[in-house]
Amino acid sequence: MDEEDRNSPCDVASDSCGLVGVHLSTDKDSEDGGSDQEPALPPDLEWLDELSEEDDGDGDLAVVADYGKKRSYAETARMFKLRRNLDQLDCFHRQKEHDVLKAREELNLCHQNIESLVEQRDNLEKEIGRQKTEDNSVAVFRLRAQHKLLCQKLQSEEELEGHISTELKQLELELSEVEVELGRFSSLRQQVQEEERVFQVLKAQKATTRLQQEKQASQNLKVKMQHLRDKQAAMMKTEESERQRKIEERRANRKITAKYLKETIKRMHQQEAEKEQQNRELLEKRIQAVKSLKSNIAATQENLRVQQSRAKANAQKKEQQQRQLRESLQAQGINSIKHMYQQKQLERIKRKQEEFEERQKSNKVAIVAKILQEEQLVKSRRRQQEKLPKLSTTDQFPSLGRMREKLLYYLDPNPRPASEERATALREVSDISSSSSAPSDDEDLEDTLHQGVDQRSLADSLAEPEFSGLWDHNYKKLLNEKTTLVQTEVKQEEPAVASGKLNMSAKKVEGKELKGSPFISKPEVILFKDFEVGKLYKKKIVLTNISYTTNHCRLLGVSAQLKDFISINFEPPGSLSAGMSCDMQAVFQPMINEDLEGEVQFASAVGPFSVPVRCTIKKCDLEVDSQLIDFGSHVVGQTISRTITLTNKGALGTLFSLDTSTCLSPETSHVQMPSQVSAHTNQEMSRQNTTSDSQRSSASTEIQSNQESQELSSQHEKPGEVSEASAAGPEALPEVRVTTDVEAQAEECPLDSNDISLGNVREGEIGPFESIKLEVVFTPTIPGEARLDFHIKFSNLSSKPIPVQVMGTAVSVPVWVVEPSIDLKICMFDRLYQDSIMVQSSASTALKVTFEVCPEMRRHMEILPKTGFIQAQSSFNAQLKFLPRRSLSKDAQKFFDSDTGVLEVPMTVEVAGQVQPVLFTVQAVVTPSDLQFDRTEVDFGCCSIYQSVKSSVRLTNLSLLPQDFGFLNVPEFIEVQPNDGFGTLLPQETLEIDLIFSPNKAKEYSFQLYCKSGINRDFLLSCRAVGVRPPLQLSHSLVQFGATAIGDRSTTTLHLINYHTDRNQSKQPVTPVVKDALIPRLFSFTLPEDSDISITPSAGRLLPGQRCLVQVTFRPRLSEQEIKEEALRLLRRAKLLRQREVEMNRHIGQETKKETPVESSKGKKASVSPKSSKVSDESETEQPAELPNPTDVQPGSEQYEDARSSLLFSFTQRYREYIIPCFISDGDPPEEDRQAPPAWSPFNTLHLKLQCPAVKPSLLLISNSGHRNMDFHQVAVGEKVIKRFTVQNFSKGSLDLRSSVLDIQGPFSLLNALRCLRPGEKHTLVLAFSPTLEKTYCETLEIQSQKMTLEVTLRGEGVVPAVTSSHPGGLLDFGYVLEKESTSQVIKLQNSSAVAVGFRVLLAGVCPSRPQGGADRVGLLLGSYTDPQLQPPVGTQNYSGLSVFSVVPAEGSVAPGQSQDITVTFQPDHPSVNYSDKLTVELRNKNKVCVVSLKGAASSHNMYLHGGDLLTVPIESLLPPLIPSQTQLTESEVVEKPSIPVLVTLRAGYSGGTITPGVRELQVGCISSTQPSKKSGEFHWDNVASLQQLGFSVEPSKGSVEAGLKRTITVTWTPQSGYKPYEVAQTCASLTLKGDERSVYRVTFMASVSTT
Repeated sequence: MDEEDRNSPCDVASDSCGLVGVHLSTDKDSEDGGSDQEPALPPDLEWLDELSEEDDGDGDLAVVADYGKKRSYAETARMFKLRRNLDQLDCFHRQKEHDVLKAREELNLCHQNIESLVEQRDNLEKEIGRQKTEDNSVAVFRLRAQHKLLCQKLQSEEELEGHISTELKQLELELSEVEVELGRFSSLRQQVQEEERVFQVLKAQKATTRLQQEKQASQNLKVKMQHLRDKQAAMMKTEESERQRKIEERRANRKITAKYLKETIKRMHQQEAEKEQQNRELLEKRIQAVKSLKSNIAATQENLRVQQSRAKANAQKKEQQQRQLRESLQAQGINSIKHMYQQKQLERIKRKQEEFEERQKSNKVAIVAKILQEEQLVKSRRRQQEKLPKLSTTDQFPSLGRMREKLLYYLDPNPRPASEERATALREVSDISSSSSAPSDDEDLEDTLHQGVDQRSLADSLAEPEFSGLWDHNYKKLLNEKTTLVQTEVKQEEPAVASGKLNMSAKKVEGKELKGSPFISKPEVILFKDFEVGKLYKKKIVLTNISYTTNHCRLLGVSAQLKDFISINFEPPGSLSAGMSCDMQAVFQPMINEDLEGEVQFASAVGPFSVPVRCTIKKCDLEVDSQLIDFGSHVVGQTISRTITLTNKGALGTLFSLDTSTCLSPETSHVQMPSQVSAHTNQEMSRQNTTSDSQRSSASTEIQSNQESQELSSQHEKPGEVSEASAAGPEALPEVRVTTDVEAQAEECPLDSNDISLGNVREGEIGPFESIKLEVVFTPTIPGEARLDFHIKFSNLSSKPIPVQVMGTAVSVPVWVVEPSIDLKICMFDRLYQDSIMVQSSASTALKVTFEVCPEMRRHMEILPKTGFIQAQSSFNAQLKFLPRRSLSKDAQKFFDSDTGVLEVPMTVEVAGQVQPVLFTVQAVVTPSDLQFDRTEVDFGCCSIYQSVKSSVRLTNLSLLPQDFGFLNVPEFIEVQPNDGFGTLLPQETLEIDLIFSPNKAKEYSFQLYCKSGINRDFLLSCRAVGVRPPLQLSHSLVQFGATAIGDRSTTTLHLINYHTDRNQSKQPVTPVVKDALIPRLFSFTLPEDSDISITPSAGRLLPGQRCLVQVTFRPRLSEQEIKEEALRLLRRAKLLRQREVEMNRHIGQETKKETPVESSKGKKASVSPKSSKVSDESETEQPAELPNPTDVQPGSEQYEDARSSLLFSFTQRYREYIIPCFISDGDPPEEDRQAPPAWSPFNTLHLKLQCPAVKPSLLLISNSGHRNMDFHQVAVGEKVIKRFTVQNFSKGSLDLRSSVLDIQGPFSLLNALRCLRPGEKHTLVLAFSPTLEKTYCETLEIQSQKMTLEVTLRGEGVVPAVTSSHPGGLLDFGYVLEKESTSQVIKLQNSSAVAVGFRVLLAGVCPSRPQGGADRVGLLLGSYTDPQLQPPVGTQNYSGLSVFSVVPAEGSVAPGQSQDITVTFQPDHPSVNYSDKLTVELRNKNKVCVVSLKGAASSHNMYLHGGDLLTVPIESLLPPLIPSQTQLTESEVVEKPSIPVLVTLRAGYSGGTITPGVRELQVGCISSTQPSKKSGEFHWDNVASLQQLGFSVEPSKGSVEAGLKRTITVTWTPQSGYKPYEVAQTCASLTLKGDERSVYRVTFMASVSTT
């Protein structure tokens, strides 16, 4: 036993190799192969060797087993290999599951395709029946062709379904095998998992050891790093000292660099001056070039003026010539206008004729090219055509096939689909009927069978389950026979254990442990094998006490599933010693034919125990000795046979049959007895009745009603058949259905192939333990390989079909025809067709061949040459000529079918020395080449010469080939459409041709039209008409509007002309003579009521020779009545929905109140229906009373808009034609009564035909409540107001939107671009209104797409804004401010206009348009600085980059009549007196409200001195001054600060001997600050006495200044008596300011005398 257990994994592995390709080695293999030395590892596990080299002996690869033995590396490698193989097996299992799911999805899709094809075929058959009743043979022929094509598609789909079913079964089988393999490897998987767990534990231990080693290494590394850090600290100190030395060197170098930098700046200034000079020279050159260009333009304009004058003179000359020609024609009495018009018409007709000839030539070339291309294609197809197989024996002998089908009918257990039943029944009836019967009889019979089969198939489909399973078993207990058994009454007790086997667990009895059951039975299992239903079986069982003590047993009972079939005769024996036995008898009477399992339960003193019971039915065990038969190679003509043996090793006999169909479906996989068929059918019918009674859904009721109606119709059509069927009883119907199923299946899947056939034994019965010989015959007729796959089917449902494959190879004869079937396709009568016949020889000598044509075809077919010699190993070509004549149906009636035109002629090639002639077939479809008109004469009637009359004729192609046709030599007053009378007619196609008659003269017409086919045959059509002339003429009598969307419009223009004609020309045949054509005419267009057409003007008066422009506009719209009706419909629908909801809620409430269960009887169902009908009637009667009146729905209301939107969304298309009459009077009203109506003549009436198609709007305005008016109201001039509206694409295609061009000088503009809208997308258009003048504007914007144009009206009014400022402009001085502090001032704006006005505040310092270079400041830098007012608009800026001056708000809007404060803040960050900027307040229309110059100064101390002359330029660098960092300052440097130089220049005036003293003022101020410092300051002058010696006086010389104030110091210079003219007096004085800090100003006074 242990040896078997060890061998089992190896066996499993070997078995799995064939399935999965995965070999799982075992311990035994490793022991046998590695006893002496370890085997070499596979290449993918070589890394184990590398790990073993690194391992010290206690590694993770040397796994220690439970027995303490160290495992080898090969065992560890085996563990990894087993894991890999198990993973591969799992992957293979998942792949198989995926394949099975995929095959099931394909099968479901195939079922759906078959259902749709069957539905299409049924509809087509109904259409064929309808066309037959209408006697439309052409449509019937076309529908038959479609039906044939549909049947082919259905057959291919059914074959595909069978193939997919077979593949699915194979995949499911493979999946089951893989799952079995997985179960077999479960123990091996557990072993591998245990080994992997041990491997992981040891690996974790080694990882712990390695972690400790790494920790030790990291500690050593930390010590090394500490030494390294100490070394780096020493290096850092050295580098720091070196860095200090380099800093000192850098400071010295910076001083030297500053000197050279000044020289570089000076040199840069010189270069900038040179560049400026070069720019001036370049500007001069450009000015000269512009002047020369102007002179050239003037000369060109003069030349153009001369050319225009010359062209005007030529035009005047030409016009004069035309005028002279017109006068000469009028002098000769010829109508000049008509003459010139005729000349133009002749030129146009000539041009059209030339274009027509060119087009005709190109069409001919295209036709010839197409014919050549088709000939080449036909030749290539003939070369590639495959050989056609010959007819099978079943096709040659249909009676044998029908007999076999009837036999299979009794063997087939399941019915086939209704389509196969119908096809088989129709074939049987058609075989019985005579060959001369009309095809309509067969079709009527097919329709009748179709109805009957549909009724049965529908009833079957309702009871047929979607999945096979529980329905295949019959669970009803057949209690027909009662048997009496003598049994001992035993009191039954309930077992202690609820479920499972009542086996005892291990217990101790008298100190000994008892394992298992206390009693054993002989036999161990009560087995009833191969039982039959209805018979009685008895079996004796002996129970033996095997416990270690005295025991007793008591019968508890049998399993629940065996109570009805097994009874136990058992007398309790009392106490039994160990080893004693007792008897019991089991009686088994089966009532159902299925396997049963259970147990007989006993109770003992030790515990309960049970004896298992197993009952098995008779089964079949079928097999064949070989499933592959290979005949080998044989010559054509021989006959070889092989036999296979079918053996039944089971105890149950069964029927078998051989089936060669490759599409083996579940329905045809078994053979069934006729008795089983009837029983199965009765069960199906009873199950259907039960199911139909239990169903109460509306869908089942409808299906039953449809079945009843179909049954009534079938009974009405064929009462005789119905009576016979009723007399035969219900049992006859299933047999008929099975018969038709088998026959149809036999017809679809032929029994034998061409060369391999089965023997005489094809079906029969095989008994228990019997064998039957089956014969297979191989008769090769066609060279090549032959195959036959057939299945042996059995009537036993548990026996699966056995597939058998047969193959063989046939060797060809020496001579053969390369193409055994020559297809000439479709041919026409009386036309010659040729093809080549190639004969191939494989013989080693030359052979004589003779081509023979049957006598019936010798007048129509010929082969040249008739006799020839074919050389060895070569080919021979013969020419086939086919000229079908009209007598073909009489001459070759045997080969030609006159109804379908199919010709199939067998031909032979006689070969000398070869007994069997070579056969081949010539096939063709012969068709006539006639074209037929539906009538022989066309009468157009009376027609105006200004209008056209259309008449339609139908041209039919009676041929099976497409034919080109064309109307040639058509008169100029006839137009043939479509395609100008040229085209191609498909086989059996009828084309409606429009003949448009446009007379050019008032006369009678009679002519013939010639229609020529592509093969140069003529067909005539006679026509006649009468032309008349009305006094007025319309330029167009037919207006075809394009597809116009609802809400869009289409406009066209035409002219109404009153030609100046002569009286003689006004006379017309047939119509009365017009009295006078040279009189005015009144006209009036009469429009139909409530139409979408408008004509302008609708009435008027035309003088002779005058024309009137008439504009016709088509505006499709939804009428008010339609919208109101839709609104009522929506209200009615909403009301019905509410009523249904209330009824549903009430019905649910009533059902919840009921306590009794709902019965499924028909009476109760019928009692509920009257109540519901009464409720529906009451609701219908109440609806009209509560609905509002249509007049209550007002335009603009919510209901109105909802109805309009609903109509627009559901609108598809609408086509209307209007014929607008234009009544023409015979003249003006009579002079006596101008109010009287003038005389009108019906012959003078003109008609204008309008074709007006309306479609669903593809583009809708969904915003603004759908209104197309957008009002911007009042907007200030110069401002811009933006509005949006949204459009949506409601069409099924994409729309490329584009807009009309708005006035470029106007105020409206479209801001965003239009894009392509996909279906359902929305797009928002942004429109801006920016008026420039004070007036009202209105424009129309058109949103255009490929399908419609959406018009939106834009309106708006411009208003001039009136805004004033509180500051008049000029200078706004902020004074002195401490650095990094701020001060603010406010400017107020007042809006006195009626609209809101937007504004913005611009600062020159932050304006991006301000010049950023220094070129504009060169003049300022190089000029004099004596003028203190000289200062640029933008002065010094902050070092931080922030603006010195800031404005809040920078922009905004002022409401009507309101004001807005603008706060200007001055915040410097360093001392300077050159802070300045320019502030501009402007409106959005670029109008400036005020321009303010901002000025300010900043100081680092609270005391400052202001005044004096400028010593530096007013522009400063934004870089802070570079101050070297000094570590220490001396005491003298701290006490003595550098003084601030100030220059004061004074000029005394000298005039008339009088000297006027020079006076200057200086201002000393104290800045008020929020910082805690001195609030006031002091000042005083030093060395005032020295100033007075030179004539300078200073007042006051000292004083104090409060915070926020300033004092003025007046400096006066009066020349002394000894002053010399032109001598400058100069002296210096110090001014000390004391505030938060002490500041000293060194003031230099310079004075002189000026005489100016």
